[in-house]
Amino acid sequence: MPIRRKKDRMSTEINAGSMADIAFLLLIFFLVTTTINQEKGLPVKLPPWSEDEVDPTQLNTRNVYSVLVNFQNELLVRGEPMQLKDLRDNAKEFILNPQQRPDLSEKPSKAIISLKNDRGTQYETYLQVYNELKGAYNELWEEQAQSQFGKPYEELTREQRKEIKKFIPLVISEAEPIDTQGG
Repeated sequence: MPIRRKKDRMSTEINAGSMADIAFLLLIFFLVTTTINQEKGLPVKLPPWSEDEVDPTQLNTRNVYSVLVNFQNELLVRGEPMQLKDLRDNAKEFILNPQQRPDLSEKPSKAIISLKNDRGTQYETYLQVYNELKGAYNELWEEQAQSQFGKPYEELTREQRKEIKKFIPLVISEAEPIDTQGG
């Protein structure tokens, strides 16, 4: 029986020198081709910064529509409990004040909606409340466009939209969240 040498035997090693290069290239490929979805949030335009101090005595409580959402996701609107389904119509009535009631806003350009949440409020509830308030303004703008120009708000020119938004400006003030739960 012939003697076998180490050279004659098959090598059991696998050359892994290029494996690191391949893994690195695959990593680069997946990093470059993967898209990461980012949450956009709510498209809210913040007011311009002003150095002037605001005089709190100028604010008439009649013109403030305060909405508080507690940790149990319940609404308290101007001190009264309210269902989410009634919020939009109630906000529209407050902003327009068609019967000129003394407890509602003086006129649409002076109406302020104040939204305040509890730290325990669910994000879904916050979004629903915000959507209802924004929807109230959208419906008011649409109604004003139909009555003033006889066409939908989306078909108006930029100047016509500015005119409507000057008459019914979107003013939703969001306060810092509070902790009504006491925890």
